Amino acid sequence: MRASCLLMLTAAGALAAQTLRPNLLVSTDWLAAHLKDPNLTVVHVTRDPRNYQAGHIPGARLLTWDQFTINREGIPVELPAVADLVGQLEKAGISDETRVVLYGDNLGLAAARAWFTLDFLGHGYHAALLDGGLEKWRAESRPLSQDTPAIRRGRLTPRLRRQALVGLARMRTLVEAKDPAVLLLDARPPAEYRGEKPFGNPPLAGHIPGAVNLYWMDALASQDRPVLRPPAELRRMFQAAGARPGRRLVAYCGAGVQAAYVYFMARYLGYDAALYDGSLAEWTRAGGALATSAGRD
Repeated sequence: MRASCLLMLTAAGALAAQTLRPNLLVSTDWLAAHLKDPNLTVVHVTRDPRNYQAGHIPGARLLTWDQFTINREGIPVELPAVADLVGQLEKAGISDETRVVLYGDNLGLAAARAWFTLDFLGHGYHAALLDGGLEKWRAESRPLSQDTPAIRRGRLTPRLRRQALVGLARMRTLVEAKDPAVLLLDARPPAEYRGEKPFGNPPLAGHIPGAVNLYWMDALASQDRPVLRPPAELRRMFQAAGARPGRRLVAYCGAGVQAAYVYFMARYLGYDAALYDGSLAEWTRAGGALATSAGRD
């Protein structure tokens, strides 16, 4: 009887851990209605400040790519030191009590990477992506601004979620162990995953052995309308890739950007997820093997 109850509690716990987290995604309607909330900080994430200057959501602060990513020993898009990250986010007005809404370039990829950064710092549940991003905001003829708002520096306390990160040594162990409790997800286009389209310089082809493809862009309604598909459809995508209760998901891509979107979706859906930040840029540089056949179930 006790063993049966324990099994039921374990299963219930696994299912509870996969409960949808709707607070991680906000609609344009919601944002328009809350733009003047005193504890709301809207952040425009971009590689090029000119995109912000050309027109942004009223009151949005600018966060540039080089403020929250660095090139470390030739590996691009790595997390800076925690103190540097916190300092840059505080400059944008982000504090412990702040509710943050992120949007940005390239169909939401930049914003997803910024959300991962906040989640690593322990602020993920206080942050959300704008569903459809600036593309949807513009399509609805909502107001844009070229004014730079006055910013009061925030105070952000890091509470690191180290489990959100997987490093090279751990990735090697996961690949060698072929642990069925861990699912490796390649977030790139299928042609790159299968090795039909080489990547990098010099060109390389394939994916990390054992990984399964889950292309991040398949989660969007379309490129012209980059809103996320309904949660039930997203969950079916993840389940088709092999996600299930109690299985840890580790996402990667070329340099940790497309994978950040898959990481965000996994967290949104309630999965236990991590990001291999170095991704293929680090894996191949370290001599890691690549495969072209489909990954394990």
